[in-house]
Amino acid sequence: MELNAQSQPVAARPAGAQPPLIGVTTYLTRARWGVAWDLPAALLPAAYPEYVQRSGGLAVMLPPDDPAAAAGVVRRLDGLVLAGGEDLDPALYGEEPHPRTGAAVPERDRWELALLAAALDQDVPVLGVCRGMQVMNVHAGGTLLQHLPDEVGHEAHNPRAGAFSGHLVKPVPGTLTARLLPDAVDVATHHHQAVARLGDGLVATAHAEDGTVEALEYPGDRFALGVQWHPEARDDLRLARALVRAAASRPRR
Repeated sequence: MELNAQSQPVAARPAGAQPPLIGVTTYLTRARWGVAWDLPAALLPAAYPEYVQRSGGLAVMLPPDDPAAAAGVVRRLDGLVLAGGEDLDPALYGEEPHPRTGAAVPERDRWELALLAAALDQDVPVLGVCRGMQVMNVHAGGTLLQHLPDEVGHEAHNPRAGAFSGHLVKPVPGTLTARLLPDAVDVATHHHQAVARLGDGLVATAHAEDGTVEALEYPGDRFALGVQWHPEARDDLRLARALVRAAASRPRR
């Protein structure tokens, strides 16, 4: 039975203490808004900062920047969310683009890989969401299936562009993922790529019924967890609250 997200309290903080500062990466794309604006924009679906805020964190957006600045940015954070978005450049894992692979955004790829490297180096808790999980795998030397239907023979992970669908995910016992989500869970999904070869040091910690890797993590005490689904699209705060608890337990800089 799935636990109610509201039943998972955030770890108590001392009176007057600031909520943990959680950085969330953004898209870098062209966007239209208002009556006339049509410009390049750094943007993020509102569900991401709301997901952090509802879980007790203070969200700050991290648009693409010079990768050399990543370590300094991460030093100011208590936690990091690598958000979903565009396909990673296949050149990052030594492959040519599949016909169905989307156009790369190199500025975002470089920035997020640098942020992740800095977070792992500084032991800052990380939650990767969809693309964010794939960033974690590629950073560790893994590869991606560039068009998942070629492998699994169906499009249930992304049946309609622009809309989330659902499927069951089963966590692997004995992992952080299973401690946070002890039972099979129906998740919001929207992806056409997935993990192929797992990166060094990572373990697969949840699977879909067709065998697709749906979560991965670094074992041990570190909080560095990636999920292929979109938890921010459902009313289940367990992963974000765990990230915020891990962020709150770190010594303040």
